[in-house]
Amino acid sequence: MSTDEFETKPFDWTLAAPWIYAAAMFAIWEASCWLFAIPQFVLPAPSRIAVATWQFWPAIWTNSLQTLWTTLVGFGLAIVGGLALGILVGWSKNIYAGLYPLMIGFNAVPKIAVGPILIMWFGIGSIPAILLAFLIAFFPIVVNVATGLATIEPEMEDVLRALGAKKLDIMLKVGIPRALPYFFGSLKVAVTLAFIGAVMSETLGANSGLGHTMLAAQSQFNMPLVFAVLLALAIEGIVMYAIMAWVEMRMTGWAHRSSLAQ
Repeated sequence: MSTDEFETKPFDWTLAAPWIYAAAMFAIWEASCWLFAIPQFVLPAPSRIAVATWQFWPAIWTNSLQTLWTTLVGFGLAIVGGLALGILVGWSKNIYAGLYPLMIGFNAVPKIAVGPILIMWFGIGSIPAILLAFLIAFFPIVVNVATGLATIEPEMEDVLRALGAKKLDIMLKVGIPRALPYFFGSLKVAVTLAFIGAVMSETLGANSGLGHTMLAAQSQFNMPLVFAVLLALAIEGIVMYAIMAWVEMRMTGWAHRSSLAQ
């Protein structure tokens, strides 16, 4: 048995860096609250947030599941609808020219203004949160898929047409594979936007969810609970982002560099 088998790999600091930076941030935050005697109702220390998390854990857990469910449903609808419309928009230059300005105009409308309309239409509950998560996450997926299809090199299309390929063949064999890195890259952005949409709707009108919990805590001036809810939202967002990043690397690893610059 060679000695090379007993050699240990060097420690990868890139894996530990997020934890080190997070610990440093919370340590500085805690020290600043104690050093400058910041009132709890202005900025609670991480230790107070931890106490509030422990104290209100059943409510935080239940409402976290509710927000996660509405977010995932809205995100799933955004994936299906965004992929379908993105392919349609990127299919033809005429369709791209006609629909793209309309999508820009729709996306320019503040979604906070759409929330009350959805609540008036569908009432207080999960449906407005799902729809608002869908509306916010929908646009990045459409744009990225349409961009991936619309940026096929004209020379490549000419060569494929000269070889007898039809429009459908070009899209299936070249366009859609080319758009996959754009599509999976957009999911990382869209999933975080879906959380924003769901929480936004819950703060406007809902009976459950982290947004509703945060609004109730604000009305009672319970700032540690407010920050505990924000921490739960951040954790959910980071986990979903990491899952989407993992899916992106698994599905489109061929489109990424084998090694990144240090």
